[in-house]
This record gives sequence, C-alpha cells and structure tokens, in this order.
Amino acid sequence: MEKKNEPDALKMPVSSIKGIGPKIASSLGKKGVKTVEDLLYFLPVRYIDRRRISHIGEVEEGQRVNFIARVVRYRSLFYRHARKKGFEAVVGDETGQISLKWFQWFPQYLKNVCRKGNILFLSGEVTRFGAMLQMVHPDIAILDEEPDAGEYAKVVPIYSEVEGIKQGALRKIMACVVTECGEHIGSIIPAGIEASEGLDTLRSSFASLHLPDGYREGGKERNPFLERIILEEYVTFQSSLLMRKKEAASEKGIRFSSVGLYCSRFLKDLGFKLTAAQQRVVAEIEGDMASDRPMNRLLQGDVGSGKTVCAVIAAIRAVDNGHQVAFMAPTEILAEQHYLTIHKALEKINIPAVLLRGSLGRERNSVLEKIAEGEITVVVGTHAVIQQDVEFKNLGLAIIDEQHRFGVLQRKLLKDKGLMPDVLMMTATPIPRTLSMVVYGDLDVSLIDEMPKGRQGIRTKVYTEKTRDNAYRMVGEQIRDGRQAYIVYPLVEESEKMELLNATEMADHLQKAVFPLFRVGLLHGRMKAEEKEAVMLRFKDKEIDILVCTTVIEVGIDVPNATVIVIEHAERFGLSQLHQLRGRVGRGVHPSQCILIAGEKKTGAASKRLKIMEETTDGFRIAEEDMKIRGVGDMLGVRQSGIPKFRAGDIIRDMDIMLRARKIAGTLLDQAQEEDLKRLSDIVLTRWWGTDLNFSDVA
Repeated sequence: MEKKNEPDALKMPVSSIKGIGPKIASSLGKKGVKTVEDLLYFLPVRYIDRRRISHIGEVEEGQRVNFIARVVRYRSLFYRHARKKGFEAVVGDETGQISLKWFQWFPQYLKNVCRKGNILFLSGEVTRFGAMLQMVHPDIAILDEEPDAGEYAKVVPIYSEVEGIKQGALRKIMACVVTECGEHIGSIIPAGIEASEGLDTLRSSFASLHLPDGYREGGKERNPFLERIILEEYVTFQSSLLMRKKEAASEKGIRFSSVGLYCSRFLKDLGFKLTAAQQRVVAEIEGDMASDRPMNRLLQGDVGSGKTVCAVIAAIRAVDNGHQVAFMAPTEILAEQHYLTIHKALEKINIPAVLLRGSLGRERNSVLEKIAEGEITVVVGTHAVIQQDVEFKNLGLAIIDEQHRFGVLQRKLLKDKGLMPDVLMMTATPIPRTLSMVVYGDLDVSLIDEMPKGRQGIRTKVYTEKTRDNAYRMVGEQIRDGRQAYIVYPLVEESEKMELLNATEMADHLQKAVFPLFRVGLLHGRMKAEEKEAVMLRFKDKEIDILVCTTVIEVGIDVPNATVIVIEHAERFGLSQLHQLRGRVGRGVHPSQCILIAGEKKTGAASKRLKIMEETTDGFRIAEEDMKIRGVGDMLGVRQSGIPKFRAGDIIRDMDIMLRARKIAGTLLDQAQEEDLKRLSDIVLTRWWGTDLNFSDVA
C-alpha cells in the first residue's frame, strides 16, 4: 500500500492554494469546498471541445459550436416587459454575423471585451431570436490580432457556478491544485490490485478530469477517469462495511438456547399459520439467537407481510431465556402503534410491557425503577429508550423498526445498554437485492417475500376534485356492504400557509354533510396515547365506519374489515408513504381499493408517482421508482442509513461500479496484513467518512 495514502497536504484549507484569497475561499466554502481534497472532488460538470472551429455561416440552431469572430458593434439593452437590463454584441466573420447576449453581466468587463474590432474566441449553444441566430452567455476569450486560436483551441472543463469566480479563474485554480498537490494523491487500492484490475492511478484520473487534454466526445458511456474516482469512493465504503461485519463476527454475545413456555404458549394461541417466508425468517433469527455471536440482522418485508409477528417471536424467545427486550421506533407515533400491536399479545401470556414515552410525567421514575429491576421485560419507545436515565437489568435483544432513520451512534447507545445484545432491525421500505447488499452490506438480511394467505389485491385509482363525489359513492357502497374505510388528510388542523383539507374540519363535515347515516371517527397524532388506543379499538371492533385520520395510521393498524382507503392531496405524498398507507387495506378476505384524490395543480413528478401507484402494488418496483425520482439518499435518509453522500458516484447510476468495488474490497481485506488493516481502518474512518462509519462504535 502506498505510503502517501494519508497526506496532510490534502487536508490543508483551500486558502493554501495560489489564487485563493479570503473572498474566493468564502464562496467555495458555501459550496462545501473547504480543503484541497474538496477542490479535487469539485469535478467538472461538462466539457467544451474548442478544437473544432466553425464558420458563422455554417452553424445551425441547436448546435454547440466554437468560432472566431470580430466585434462589429455592441449596445446595452432594456427589456420593458421584463424590467431587466441586458447587453448585446454583434460579431462576424467572412461568412456571416451572429448576436451575443448577456442578461447577468458586468458592464465594464463586457464593454472591454466587446470593443469594436476585438477578435474573440466564442463557444456556446446557438439559438434563434427572430430572424437572427444568437448565443446567450457564451464562453468567451480575447485573441491577438492574428486570428489564430492558439492555446484557446483545446478542451476546457466547465464547473458548477461559484459566486464571484469566473470559469477561467476556476480552471487556473484546479490546474494549480493538480500540478502542485498531485504527488500527494494516493489510493486505498494497492498497486498490485490496480494492475490486476487494469486501473489507472487515482492521481492520473484526477489530472485527466481537471486538465482534459486527451478528452474525446463520447456517447452515453461514463468518462473512464470519473469511473476510477467513483470506484475509489465505493471501495472505501465497501471496505468499511466489510470491516464492520468482520469485527461483529469476532464479538461474543448471548446464546439464547432454550425455547421456553412463553414461546410455546404464544405460538399455540397465535390463531393463524405463519407463511413459509415467515417460518424461514423465524428460523434464521432463531439460528442467530442460538449462536454466541451477536445477531446483527435486518428483516425486510413489504407492507403487511407480517414482520412484526416475527419480531415478537424473537422478543419472546429472549424473555424465555431470562433477558429484557427494547423495541425502538423512530417517532413516538410509530412507537405507540407498535406498542398497541404487541402489548395485548404479550399480556395474554403474562409478559409485562411498557411504552416509554416523553409524556409519562410522575409515572416515569416508577417505570424506570421497574425496568432497572427487571420487572418490566419489554420496553417500547423512541430515543427515550436510550437516554442516560434508562437502565436495563439484563438487556438481551434490541429490535429497531425502520432502522435507516436512526443514526449509527444511536444504535451504539442502545447496544451499550446490555452486554452485547442481539440486534434485529426491520424495514418496510423494500430495497432491490443488489442495492440491499450495498446499503446493508454489514448486516445479515432476511426477506419476507410472501404475503399472508387470504390477502386480497388492492385496486388503486386516481381521482380529482371534480370526481370526488364518485369516490365518496364508492366509500358508501363499501360501508353498506358491511366494510369500513379510512380517509387520510395531510394536516390535523387548518393551516394559514397551506390551502389543504385537514382531518379535524373534514371529520365534522363528512359526518354532517356526506355520511350522516354512518359513524365517523377522528384519529391524529396530537391525541393522547389513551385516546388513540380507544379510537383504534372502536374502529377494530366495528363501532366506527369511517376513520378520518392523518398519516398516524401509516403503520401498525391491522383491521381486516377495512377495504377502502381514500388519500386526500395524494400529490403531496412520496411513493413509499403512499404505498405504506395503501397497505392499511387488503388485509382481509375482501377485495380492497385505494382512492388517490389529487389536486389539479400537481407537478410532473407527482403525476408520475400517482401513475406508478395505479400500475403496481409491488413494493420493490415502487422502491426502485421512488429512488429514481428522489434518489436513494432522500428515500432512506443519507447520513442515518450509514450511506455516505458520495462526492462523485450515484448509487443507482453506478451500481455496476459498486458491485465491482465490493469484490475489490473483499480482495483488499483478504490480502491486507495486520499493519495494513490498521492503516486501512484509519483511512476509511478519518480521511473519508469521519466518525459516521466507525465500525468500533456502531451496532
């Protein structure tokens, strides 16, 4: 491995580079560029190939061209209708003339550049205004009197705009960085693997991107130098995942050997048979729990696939072996939902459970004392579970729902509550298998890929304000047939900022004006836990026909008799959330419907989301489409999921590079000596991703 892998020079501030003063450093800082290494990763967004020179008379609208021309005249402009200033210069060669226009301009600079008779080298896209061809905001350089392109006829990189810095100045800065700091650029990939994989050096790849002398116009293929830099990032990331997994495998945990009375009673009273997928997942979890290696497993399954019952079986097994269980959810609402789902089942077999929430008041000290003494064996909550004043007597299992919304350090705090407890994470966000390997590469993954028997398909249809009455008519028909319905609103109460229907007012309106013969209930997140539980139980017991609610029902409620869900302002919801909400119906033996009511002013992206919802109920396809629309970072929560915000790579676009990086990282770790592993961990943890991926500090 190269000695220069951890060069201090790359950690120097940008102000250490020639040409960067306080003002430019401040502007770069606003773009997240603070160190010399950040400058290297401030890659060009495109290139202009100036080597081909055109004549004005041969250019056409829509072309991106380069030509040399003499300034004929210039003038300042004022557009009355837009109330903004502009600047125009007309330039020409022996074949014709073309107009140059600027709308963001520095008057004195352009007057100097566009002085009559100046010879200019121009690059840009040709458009048309009336009868005349024009270039708006062209890339421009003044030539000597002799019309020879000289040094200007080359490939130039174009960077993302930085306030107060011209492209030419940026190019000079980048050239200085590459030439002066190039010797300090080292790779995490040893020279031997670079050679066997046929890779360019990282140093030469950065140089080729910032100083693109050999650039050629390509098709849709990725730039090979960019690929090399992406590969470097991905190998670093995959190395961190594999090191974390390797370290976890060497730890000693709890061996949950026996299947006791509690588990036997629970399975006997379950009332239904587990699907083959659930049985397989339970066997995988029990295999982990029976070993003395701490479980570090992700349970992945679509909405309604039956993940919770698998988690409850794991929890009961831990209790059977004399240990406590912490069940964590990312929000108090979701924690309450899980508590309502599981505590009834646990109470039946005499396992005490508690919902540890921030609003416990005077009861809190008493509850904490019972947890510390082991009287309460199952604790459900949010981050409250890992606060300093919460002490467990014998924590053996931590169950974390929607784990990608937790930070790795929070998982570490939970794990520290016990002596290496097993960790079971759950997510209802389906992730394609290849991406799952990337995102959860340090975990063992279980997948429930089968829905419980008897589940009916859900037909989804988009309605508008004009066809709302038809949607209400369908709801009425379902209720008259003995079924129940959800109507979901994005807000609890009226908002001055957003013209949206809200649950509180609409519950009253629907009861009085639309469904006077039916029983309408209201459920939202601001209600007290006891009130929510009472409403949910009334709905489940068929004492409420229509439950008007917010997204509080996104997970946790299982009412088989509910066969229709209406989602108002559906254009405001993301795909994954719409899919979660739709999963509240289709849980019984009756066909179900999801009605999406969208506003007329929806965006193109919103229309695309709604169309996908109509086309499929496949959670994996929905997840793929959601990632294409929003990006994996927004969908999963970039920092929380443990996925670094890659500086060059895009996980969806560059999945093939990620798979290659996985193999290289495996080879790298297999070949590394103990000394190299220590250096490798230092690079991974400090140079690249800070402490977020510190495998010594995470669950």
